[in-house]
Amino acid sequence: MPQTTGAARASAHRSDGQYNLVWRTSTCSSASCASAGDVRATDRTSLPNLRDPRDPMLLKMLSMRAPAVAAARKQLSPALLSTARAQNPSVFFDISIGGQPSGRLVFELRADVVPKTAENFRQLCTGEAGVGKFGKPLHYKGSKFHRIIPNFMCQGGDFTRGNGTGGESIYGEKFADEKFALKHEGVGVLSMANAGPNTNGSQFFLTTVDCPWLDQAHVVFGKVTEGHDVLKAMEEQGSQSGATRAAVVIEDCGELKD
Repeated sequence: MPQTTGAARASAHRSDGQYNLVWRTSTCSSASCASAGDVRATDRTSLPNLRDPRDPMLLKMLSMRAPAVAAARKQLSPALLSTARAQNPSVFFDISIGGQPSGRLVFELRADVVPKTAENFRQLCTGEAGVGKFGKPLHYKGSKFHRIIPNFMCQGGDFTRGNGTGGESIYGEKFADEKFALKHEGVGVLSMANAGPNTNGSQFFLTTVDCPWLDQAHVVFGKVTEGHDVLKAMEEQGSQSGATRAAVVIEDCGELKD
């Protein structure tokens, strides 16, 4: 897991409603995160609410959520998980980079743990929910990954505005955090982007490293099961600002049936 010294790493929520996740570090003891942590000083302006994990207010918020997280994990018995996981939905994204087909990402959605969050993503993959209140199809097809930071994450799901300030869930514009039982461990974790507590819509992100500081702030609801090479190719299009070198687009998406 990447390590930092004198670091500030947290999820940041903008006052303009943009769904931003931030990794900020001054120095890094791991070669794997040497390029990832350097969010430049100019980002202080664009991300005014960036908080150090040692910030007393942030620590208080995390401590308040900790009992609920522990209780949720106790409810997940191995036998129950084994049976339920066999019925979890599998969905896909067909990705293009710079207009060229780049392969398929396949996800397992953890409906056994967070059914409401998983169902939101599943229906946004199939498009079966129709048109949302903003007059746009509730569908990821044709939307882009608007923010990619190497050695951190790839963020997408804003099919209404395409810039990180929009999106809509199948339940209405936003819905509550369901459960913080699953962790941001490893590559390809699928988690909800948000603009603060209980502001889940359609935006999501895929991790490319361990991100434990996000565990009690963002709801994990799935993981990449196929296409890690595609995720790596997507990550290579990113930058420290999050701007992509070439457009990374979900050309098609849907549910895989047995």
